[in-house]
Amino acid sequence: SPDLAAPLHAQAPKMLIAYFSWSGNTRGIAEQIHQKVGGDLIEIEPIRPYSRDYNTCLEEARKDLDSQARPELKTRLDNMAQYDVIFLGYPNWWSTIPMPVATFLTQYDLKGKTIVPFASHGGGRLGQSVADIAKLSPNAAILEALSVNYSGGGSLSRDIDVWLEKNGLK
Repeated sequence: SPDLAAPLHAQAPKMLIAYFSWSGNTRGIAEQIHQKVGGDLIEIEPIRPYSRDYNTCLEEARKDLDSQARPELKTRLDNMAQYDVIFLGYPNWWSTIPMPVATFLTQYDLKGKTIVPFASHGGGRLGQSVADIAKLSPNAAILEALSVNYSGGGSLSRDIDVWLEKNGLK
């Protein structure tokens, strides 16, 4: 049994919830995860945002993917070393992560970190995004990803709870 005199948070991993969101779906999921696990919440924002027009955005995202672009980010973390667990959220674009997420993953040394992916999608589920995250973060542990259709609807809170439990993070 645990030593009740010890502070409960002594062994708690330091959590970061980092997400890229275009339509707001991924942001909403990230905020719910943040409410459940605490830690720090940051948005991965490219310096040059994608078009607000859906079809133009799709074209821009496709060009970035085809050229394996690494869009420069506004988002800067000076203290990545302090985090143990990184929840990484993104929309599934062209069956993978948006290129600003690739920039984020390659900007930091993630050796020994645990990455917990979550993706919003309109039917494409996770695509090859988890494999692509693993390629960009070969020295990190990748836990089971959460796949959320659009904004997740009424079952989102329960779906997050089940996912956190499966990953041993509840």
